[in-house]
Amino acid sequence: MEIEGQATVKESQPPKFALPVDSEHKATEFRLFSVAAPHMRAFHLSWVSFFACFVSSFAAPPLLPIIRDNLNLTASDIGNAGIASVSGAVFARVAMGTACDLFGPRLASASLILLTAPAVYFTSMASSSTSFLLVRFFTGFSLATFVSTQFWMSSMFSAPVVGTANGVAGGWGNLGGGATQLIMPLVFGLIRDIGAIKFTAWRIAFFIPALFQTLSAFAVLIFGKDLPDGNFRRLQKAGDKTKDKFSNVFYHGIKNYRGWILALSYGYCFGVELTIDNIVAEYFYDRFDLKLHTAGMIAASFGLANIVSRPGGGMISDAVGKRFGMRGKLWALWVVQTLGGVFCIILGRVGSLGASIVVMIVFFLFCQAACGLTFGVVPFVSRRSLGLISGMTGGGGNVGAVLTQLIFFRGSKYSKERGIMLMGVMIICCTLPICLIHFPQWGGMFCGPSSTKIATEEDYYLSEWNSEEKEKGLHLSSLKFADNSRSERGRKEDSETRPVDETLSTKV
Repeated sequence: MEIEGQATVKESQPPKFALPVDSEHKATEFRLFSVAAPHMRAFHLSWVSFFACFVSSFAAPPLLPIIRDNLNLTASDIGNAGIASVSGAVFARVAMGTACDLFGPRLASASLILLTAPAVYFTSMASSSTSFLLVRFFTGFSLATFVSTQFWMSSMFSAPVVGTANGVAGGWGNLGGGATQLIMPLVFGLIRDIGAIKFTAWRIAFFIPALFQTLSAFAVLIFGKDLPDGNFRRLQKAGDKTKDKFSNVFYHGIKNYRGWILALSYGYCFGVELTIDNIVAEYFYDRFDLKLHTAGMIAASFGLANIVSRPGGGMISDAVGKRFGMRGKLWALWVVQTLGGVFCIILGRVGSLGASIVVMIVFFLFCQAACGLTFGVVPFVSRRSLGLISGMTGGGGNVGAVLTQLIFFRGSKYSKERGIMLMGVMIICCTLPICLIHFPQWGGMFCGPSSTKIATEEDYYLSEWNSEEKEKGLHLSSLKFADNSRSERGRKEDSETRPVDETLSTKV
């Protein structure tokens, strides 16, 4: 009786939040400079921790001219290490998505960060090409925190602003790939100036990103919350959240073809970004005979473009979605990513330093914006398997990076200029399948909602639950999400009110 009384009070007096919220208590506004708990605090914890992992994973490339002389690395050794740094996260991202579905983004993220931090420390002890490859491989696992970042934002922010939240969190986290191009040469130079020889200075420098990564994990654990109403474990014990089974989460995620298409296309926006992070400093250093610090600064500018480009992609996704719905989001994603491929081809054909810098900046703006646009679509593919779909898509980015580096940037089969041009062709080809994505309730790029039956948001999201689960009320969170995702119809679509599952009014 006491529990029922408490529940009644809770329903009649919902918890107060600093931001306006929807029926799931997800924020309906995104206030960038706020640190209000739990929504904006989760945002800042997610991007800072992801930023730290990016700094660690790409701390080696800006110092490669020094490291390769110290460890006698060949071009093949460097290529293999670059591949290792992004291949480790392929399966880690899928696993991270499932872990988020089952245990929550806070615990999943902090655990992975702490597990991979030792590899960053051990980089200072690398003594051969094999040990260098291994530490880069295990450090790269930390890039799977991208999935927890996107899952966390999708759990904290409502449909009208989730693209912006995902774009800014992912983009600012990706800034680590550019910032490390500045940070590591600077730290190396300071340590060398203090008195260390250069082959010792680069080793000491790795303690900085390692410590940063470790501290970010503790911040996530101490200050973060999985959901607006609390952490997974407490909510499950209180009966306020369903504890799902791995088999069900896995099944409904794997069978959704939309997740596979987004994974493929993401392989050639984020995957390309990872590839460029690995080769860009060395590319400018060798091709244009620049100083290490100068090459690092130029390389950093591309990564730092994430401060506006990926967030811009998320904002475009939300803006287009409000007017044209999901169909507009798909069109925007296809157009922006295809233009990125065009500029990548142009980049491979220009030969002067100035032209290369300008074209690469434009190319990166489109490439990174496409990443933000992708995760404006991902949160709506599945409600029950959100983490797994996020993990599949994120893992696709790493697969694209691995394949691209294996084919075009490993050894001397292709020059880096030709490899970049061919990579642009791959971007255009792998973006085409976006045309095949169709949501029965919203439509796709070339056709509207399903005409064979009345398709509603409830029909789509409740199809992930069987009748027995519905009788137990396990589907109620999906009902709320379906109701809140009606904004994806857009103003241009027929906004005629469609029947809502009566269960929503009787049970919610």
